[in-house]
Amino acid sequence: MTEALIQLIDVYKSFGEQHVLKGASLTIQKGEVTSIIGGSGGGKSVLLKHLVGLIQPDSGEILIEGKPIGSMSKKERKSLKRKFSYMFQGSALFDSMTVYENIALPLKEKTKITSAMIKKKVDDKMQQLELQGNEHKYPSQLSGGMKKRVALARALVTEPEIVLFDEPTAGLDPVKKNAVHNMISDYQHKLGFTAVVVSHEIPDIFYISQSIAMLFEGKIWFQGKPEDIQKSSDPIIQNFINGLESSKHEMNGMATTKKTLQRYQEAMVHLERHEIAFSLIILTMNNLDELNEKLGFVVSQTVLKNFVSAVRKKIDITDSCSMYGLNKIMLVLSSTNLDQAREFCTKLSKEIRGNNIIDLQPYPGFCFTVSAGFAEAQKGSSFKEVLKRAESSQNIFHEFRVC
Repeated sequence: MTEALIQLIDVYKSFGEQHVLKGASLTIQKGEVTSIIGGSGGGKSVLLKHLVGLIQPDSGEILIEGKPIGSMSKKERKSLKRKFSYMFQGSALFDSMTVYENIALPLKEKTKITSAMIKKKVDDKMQQLELQGNEHKYPSQLSGGMKKRVALARALVTEPEIVLFDEPTAGLDPVKKNAVHNMISDYQHKLGFTAVVVSHEIPDIFYISQSIAMLFEGKIWFQGKPEDIQKSSDPIIQNFINGLESSKHEMNGMATTKKTLQRYQEAMVHLERHEIAFSLIILTMNNLDELNEKLGFVVSQTVLKNFVSAVRKKIDITDSCSMYGLNKIMLVLSSTNLDQAREFCTKLSKEIRGNNIIDLQPYPGFCFTVSAGFAEAQKGSSFKEVLKRAESSQNIFHEFRVC
């Protein structure tokens, strides 16, 4: 069982007339990745800076291993700061310093070890993060993804117990975002540090987190497992999660839920005016989290991408395909009644094979299952009504086997 490492209890913080935190309470478990999500300007970074002591609360308590920071001696606070490391938004590398100098900086500032030992630690971290050969380069000579790796190396070089990440994937393309998430997850598992990540990358961040905390209106509105927030019926949570989708799902080019809703409304007009039927289908990848756990985030996302690509080849240009939650794909099929929707799913199960989706086996006997739910829209039916009927009719229709 994990141990509570950090606790925020009823923390308030204002800047003049701006009330940012309004009684925020949060628990960070030792050895886990806890991600903080919430709207832009909602106080996520402010909350993060409270953890490391960069900002002091107006009221409330912050406990580290059960002890209030406010009651610590100067010596204890200094010792505490050595346990933390911080990866700032935008990497925050010093342009006038080389890659080597940027990574070595925390060791020079926080320790009294020899230059030879500093070099060894920096070299080790550069090798771990595949930065060899870049020692003498400056940040301006690096790509965005390379800068993130340098920033991560700098954050880890002191071997901290707690690492705080403030929007670690900001400004990166989808491939590099996945790579950074995978790096954080891999090193957290390997080194065992406690990670706190501020992020807006939904649902991507869910795959590397053991706990999700949603900040809303200055309070922690929800804290729990990624699967629990996904299953939550709270409209505020669902609206936030669905609202954070980009104009296109960056990884695989699918439409967003918003675009799918627009397509639904267009199809409803055709149904009511011209009696042209249409159906909604939900495809659920039941054990995607297994792949993530066994093979890592990048592999699980590649499998999802491959599955989506296979499905997209089976639909018409007038149809819509979007992400719905962490592991679900939502289809709006035009000119398709209930029997045709059922036939579509049956045909899909026969034509898509496991070895076309995943070519790595997490363990002997692993099988990959997909369930389908479908419903035909009726005149005047709302999107939510048809979606609910589709979800309630789900049944496992195919089992992808990897031998």
